[in-house]
Amino acid sequence: MTSDEIRINVEKALDEIRPFLQSDGGDISLVSIDNGSSVKVKLEGNCIGCSVNQMTLKSGVEMTIKKYVPQIEEVINIS
Repeated sequence: MTSDEIRINVEKALDEIRPFLQSDGGDISLVSIDNGSSVKVKLEGNCIGCSVNQMTLKSGVEMTIKKYVPQIEEVINIS
């Protein structure tokens, strides 16, 4: 996968999970993709102070991104 394809697929993954975050008053944005294997995102709105945001990040966001881009090794929240 080219770097452009990786970015497009990561954005597709974020678009898939964004409605769930928005329904709780939050959101997510892509910050960067490093070395084609590490994705940095920023949780926004209610997601910032949410006590389950690490669970959301790992079980929701990371799993969905890996479904679209299997070579992604980690997803990091930089909020």
